[in-house]
Amino acid sequence: MSTDNRLSNRGRVMVAKVGLDGHDRGAKVLSRMLREEGFQVIYIGVRHTPEQIAKFAVQEGVDVVGLSLLSGAHIELGGAVRRTLDAAGLAHVPIAIGGLIPRGDAEALSAVGISKCFHPGDGFRDADRLAEAIDRLVEQSRQTSPHVAANASGCKQFDD
Repeated sequence: MSTDNRLSNRGRVMVAKVGLDGHDRGAKVLSRMLREEGFQVIYIGVRHTPEQIAKFAVQEGVDVVGLSLLSGAHIELGGAVRRTLDAAGLAHVPIAIGGLIPRGDAEALSAVGISKCFHPGDGFRDADRLAEAIDRLVEQSRQTSPHVAANASGCKQFDD
């Protein structure tokens, strides 16, 4: 990892566990990996409702919401988070989802508004590949943000 990555603001990413899924080792590894690649990461922990996730996303001014799901309810919960983000005025914030997500569910997840799926075996243990995928989502968020006109960078800057 380059020093430039650590010092830059590649984007604000919120990582969350939605529903009753309490297994968070992967979410914590992901959070650390993204921090080491220069992203500002807000990890909110386990067992959140879609409404809580939307509330945190608004408060934190995130560019991307990352959901980690192992429960098998990824389509329903992903769709619920998308709807609550939209209702909170965050339709521009993409959702990335990972965990135990079968490849066959990618189309259904896209249909409920999920922007990026990470499936087991995708090879995203490589930090550079993961960071590039998140960079694309941050760029998408900032280009479509309703606040772009008010802030030339397309996002609010926060201090950690």
